[in-house]
Amino acid sequence: MTASASSPQARHFALIPAAGIGARVGGATPKQYLPLAGKPMLQYALDTFAASTLIAHTFLVVSADDGYIDDFLKTQPQLAGKLTVLRNGGATRQDSVLNGLQAINTRLGADDWVLVHDAARPGLTAELLERLIAALHDDEVGGLLALPVVDTLKRSGGTPTQQEQQDRVQATVPRDALWAAQTPQMFRYGLLTRALEQAHAQNRVGDITDDASAIEMLGLQPKLIEGSPRNFKVTLAHDVALAELFLKT
Repeated sequence: MTASASSPQARHFALIPAAGIGARVGGATPKQYLPLAGKPMLQYALDTFAASTLIAHTFLVVSADDGYIDDFLKTQPQLAGKLTVLRNGGATRQDSVLNGLQAINTRLGADDWVLVHDAARPGLTAELLERLIAALHDDEVGGLLALPVVDTLKRSGGTPTQQEQQDRVQATVPRDALWAAQTPQMFRYGLLTRALEQAHAQNRVGDITDDASAIEMLGLQPKLIEGSPRNFKVTLAHDVALAELFLKT
């Protein structure tokens, strides 16, 4: 079944998977705790959700052996009563999301909305959050923030062992109707949980690159809501400087 669109009392919850180590950024500290413009990266998203009257509560999924979260929380009194830490993160992002959803099954109704957001997207703003919720409040499927692709896209050729071919253009990919996915991605609790559980049962977890992918596997079409360049994901070391530029403006 699809989620009901006639749920005026449905609440909105944030779920942030943060069990990874961010190896591509480098350094010994998981990237979600790295300092960014004077604050730990993770704090930006948590503060945005905590400040919003549209969000009933935020759940943060970390690994069971996270050695940073307790010290982090001691410096975040503004999050008291607004954040629950779930220490059941998995080996992949989608494992962490599903573990988190299953852990909160007694606290949410099937029609409540869950906004899954990357911890490494510190550029989320209240305006983007409000735009997403307003666009999806009566949608039968849900959707996500995304940006239309504006750059010309090239596909390289060859296999991983053929470096010369990998460095050569095989084709130009039409960018019409292409979007770059962002987060939050917002779906009903029951629908998203079912989609992820089904993907795991069918051993299709490797086909899931974001939460919307799991919904698409059910034959549904998530709605695209235009996001913002500032809401990009910090992935590589040089992304840190760019994120700081956005956060300081």
